Amino acid sequence: MKLGLVTYNVGRDWDVETIIEQLEAARFEAVELRSTHRHGVEPGLPQAEVERVRSRFQNSRVRLLSLGSACEFHSPDEAERRANVEQTAGFVELAHDLGCWGVKVRPNGLPEGVPHDVTIRRIGEALQACGEHALRYGIEIWVEVHGRQTQQPEVMRQIMDACGHPSVGICWNSNPTDIRNGTIKPAFDLLKDFIRNVHIRDLPDYPHRELFRLLASIGYDRYTLAETAQSCEPERYLRFYRALWQELVGDARA
Repeated sequence: MKLGLVTYNVGRDWDVETIIEQLEAARFEAVELRSTHRHGVEPGLPQAEVERVRSRFQNSRVRLLSLGSACEFHSPDEAERRANVEQTAGFVELAHDLGCWGVKVRPNGLPEGVPHDVTIRRIGEALQACGEHALRYGIEIWVEVHGRQTQQPEVMRQIMDACGHPSVGICWNSNPTDIRNGTIKPAFDLLKDFIRNVHIRDLPDYPHRELFRLLASIGYDRYTLAETAQSCEPERYLRFYRALWQELVGDARA
């Protein structure tokens, strides 16, 4: 397993150069750039800037792993779903040009007044379309386990079954709803075959040691990305975070 950062809170106000400098100093190995934040790595970026960003990461010790979009596919409005699929296509093409591995998308709940199975089918169909486009570009689609109802492991499993595309997997999001009777194992077992990326959130009661042991049990050798709160001392915070992460990895291997 390798350590990276999601620029959702820590890093949201940093430009690309600062992200690289900070993560190299803290010995983080990768980054997922969250859409809409200061670094401005978005579809429509001028080609010269795309090449500059790609070159800067390639010449650093930090991998530009993924693009964290806010594209979502649960709306009952067909035009809105189609627009989100088209926007995802733009992220896929940018991810390809930047040398990324994946694009993060999400559901964000189950709309009221629509049968749940209808929404799940619609999300699955939209993800199929995204996956097909991503396949042509050699990019993976990572569906964040996200949204008030859709973060429930059983619902996310239904979404993955409705999609069924080899280029589409999940981003485990370390949600409180993973925990049942003090363990995350039933939730993990439902979704483990689809895990392509992992977000680690700083939830005080989350069983992180169990998560790392379960990831090790399936031979997970990809990235675990810190999605943490902002800090007034981000440099120190990231160094401490890496030390704690190393302890978790070592414990999982024991």
